[in-house]
Amino acid sequence: MKHYLSTLLGFWLMLGWLAAPLSAQSLPDFTQLVEKYGPAVVNISTTAKKTEKKKDRPLHRGMPGLPEDNPFHDFFRRFFDEENQLFEEHRPSTSLGSGFIISSDGYVITNNHVIDGAGEIIVRLVDRGELTAELVGTDKRSDVALLKVDATNLPTVKLGSSSDLKVGEWVLAIGSPFGFEHSVTAGIVSAKGRSLPSDNYVPFIQTDVAINPGNSGGPLFNLEGEVIGVNSQIYSRTGGFMGLSFAIPVNVMKNVVEQLKTNGRVSRGWLGVLIQDVTHELAQSFGMKKPQGALVAKVLSDSPAAAANFKVGDIIINFNGKDIERSADLPPLVGSTEVDSSVATTVIRQGKEITLQVTIGELPSDDDIQLAVTHQGDKSAVSTRLGLSIIELNDEKRDELGVSENGVLVRRVNDEGPAYDAGIRKGDVIMMINNIDIKNVSHFKEILSQLEATTVPVLIHRRGSPLFLALKIPKK
Repeated sequence: MKHYLSTLLGFWLMLGWLAAPLSAQSLPDFTQLVEKYGPAVVNISTTAKKTEKKKDRPLHRGMPGLPEDNPFHDFFRRFFDEENQLFEEHRPSTSLGSGFIISSDGYVITNNHVIDGAGEIIVRLVDRGELTAELVGTDKRSDVALLKVDATNLPTVKLGSSSDLKVGEWVLAIGSPFGFEHSVTAGIVSAKGRSLPSDNYVPFIQTDVAINPGNSGGPLFNLEGEVIGVNSQIYSRTGGFMGLSFAIPVNVMKNVVEQLKTNGRVSRGWLGVLIQDVTHELAQSFGMKKPQGALVAKVLSDSPAAAANFKVGDIIINFNGKDIERSADLPPLVGSTEVDSSVATTVIRQGKEITLQVTIGELPSDDDIQLAVTHQGDKSAVSTRLGLSIIELNDEKRDELGVSENGVLVRRVNDEGPAYDAGIRKGDVIMMINNIDIKNVSHFKEILSQLEATTVPVLIHRRGSPLFLALKIPKK
C-alpha cells in the first residue's frame, strides 16, 4: 500500500511538473517578433515655429489708469510693452510620436497629427541615427502620413491584412510612449469596425494594448509579425491609458499610401446624405421588426444621392451587397468605393424595400461639405476652411450698414483660423475676394471653392468704411 501511494504521489508530481511548462507555452512569446521587426520602428520628432495670438488682448493689459504726468506712468508702460512683446514672439514647439519603415529605400508611416504643422521632421532609428524626413503626403481623414528619408538598406516591417483579424487574438505594439523609445506592450483585439465621432471614414481596430502619448503612428503587430494596424488614438478621461486603444486598419493605410504615392492626394467615395442610427423607438415608428440600417435625415443638393432619388426618411439597409446594421457601418463602405462606380443600394421607404442605383461621387473637402450641410437655399453658410460664418444681407440690414448692393454679412468668426488672422470680425461685410465682387452666399461659396492655397486681398465694409485685408487661403 505504501508503495502504491508513493507511486501515485510521484505520478501526480510528474504531471504537475509537465503542466507548468505546458501552461507557460500556451502564452505567446513576442521575443523573436521584437528582435526581427523592432529595428524597423522609429521615433518621430518635429519642430515648428508657432505664434501665440493676442485674441483681442488689449494693449498694456492690466496697466493701471495713471495719468501721463504720474512718475510711475513710464515705468508701467515699459513693463507692459515688454510683456506684450514676449507674448507675441515666436516660440519653437516640438511633438513626439512613432512610425515604422515600410520600404528599404526609406518610406515611413506615421500619423498625420504627429507631423501636422511641422517645420522639420526627424526620424530616429533604433541605433540612434537621425535622418531628416520629407513629407510625401498626408491624409487628415484617416490620420495617415507618408514620409521619405534619404537612405537605403533600411530594416522594414511586413504588412499584413486587417480583414483577417479576429476579435480576441493577441496583438503587440512598439512605440515611444512619453519619449521612452522602443517600448513594447501587448494585449488583444477588443473589437473591429469601431466608428469614432470625429473619424467616420475609418473602421478602427479597438484593442486593450497599453497606448500612451508618443505611441501615435507606431505599428500594431499580430503574432505572425505582420503589421495589421497603425496606433492612432486612445479613449481616456485622465489623458493616460485606460484600456481603450484604437488603431487604423492596415488595409486603410495601404490604400492611402498607394494614392499618396500615385496622385499626391486621397480620393474617397461620396453619397451625399446625413444619416443617424435607428433606435428601438424609431424602428417601431417605421414598422420595422428591429433597429437596423442608416436613417437618412438629409439629402444634400447636387449630390449623388439626390441624383439617385434618395429621400429623407429612407433607411439604408444594404450598400453594394453589404448589410448596414448601424449608421456607422455606411461611411467607411462609401468612402472605400471607387469614384464614378455604379452601386446598388437597398432602402426601406414607407415600409417597402426598394433598390436605388447610385453613381458614387468624390468626397468633397470638409469645407464644402459643411457649406452644403448648413447652406440650403443660399441663406447662410459656414466655412470651416476660413473659420467664419456668413449670411445674406436683407434690405433692412443693407440700409442699416450703408451697403447698397453685393456683399455677405459675417455672422461669426472663430478665435482661430485664417479669417481671424486676417482681421475679419463679426459684423463685417465681405464685399470682394481676390478682386471679385461677392454677390451673395452662393457666389461666396463658388469663389472660395476655386481658390488654391495662397494669399488674396479681401475688401470688407466696416462701420461705413471700406478696408482691404490680406487673407491667407489654406489648403483644401
